[in-house]
Amino acid sequence: MRYFAFLLLPALLPAANEKLTPEQRIELVRGLSSEYATVKIMLPRSKKALEYDLGGKTEKDKWDEAAKERGPAARPGDLIQITKVEIDDDKITFEINGGLKSGRKWYDNVSVGTGTRGVPISNPSGTPTLGTAVVVKFPKGVPAVDAAEMKKMLKPLFSFEVRSATEAYVDTLPPEIQKAVKENRVLEGMDKDQVILAIGKPRLKSRETKDGIDQEDWVYGQAPGKITFLTFQSNKVVKIRESFAGLGGQTVSGPKPVVP
Repeated sequence: MRYFAFLLLPALLPAANEKLTPEQRIELVRGLSSEYATVKIMLPRSKKALEYDLGGKTEKDKWDEAAKERGPAARPGDLIQITKVEIDDDKITFEINGGLKSGRKWYDNVSVGTGTRGVPISNPSGTPTLGTAVVVKFPKGVPAVDAAEMKKMLKPLFSFEVRSATEAYVDTLPPEIQKAVKENRVLEGMDKDQVILAIGKPRLKSRETKDGIDQEDWVYGQAPGKITFLTFQSNKVVKIRESFAGLGGQTVSGPKPVVP
């Protein structure tokens, strides 16, 4: 089961006739995927959808009941990560801490602090955080919002006004990879975590074995527009290819990626 919180945001939305463009959609996904935030209010796990609006009408009793039944997904002060962003015609879904999936990530082993004392970036309070999801609903369709505006809309739930653990991780990377991540580019030799930091999660994945070597392909973009194909071997990018697809689905090869 997943938990979804519905945010009703009439006072903060752009004009209804300003629809989200493909470019803004990409910026929104890139700007929020892998971002960290501090939880401001307790987020319960729940079998059913729990409503939340910025006016404070949150049906506190139902939230408390859900928390008693299934426990909290995160408590105030916990550091969470937005691990997936899905944009539909009338809603945006934010997966928190991998949803309800299990398994450890690279950031579970990273600590921040001063001197000899540090705390895990995945949870500075020391209490367990679990996966969940937050859904922002737009009855008249997702408007033209960017990542910065969406963070303002999520402010009653999350505080993004901290130096994220993502930034701290990027600072540990080689200079050429740091530059590529900040410029939303992919270089051969990047691993999967670095690719996700640079351009987000892929639209499609596929695996195959060629000459006894396992390969995994990631696909970004869709027609009409640029489509990027990445090929991984042993968790490293070994090939980058770009094509441009028209409305009919036909593709032409794009320019070769620039290698600094």
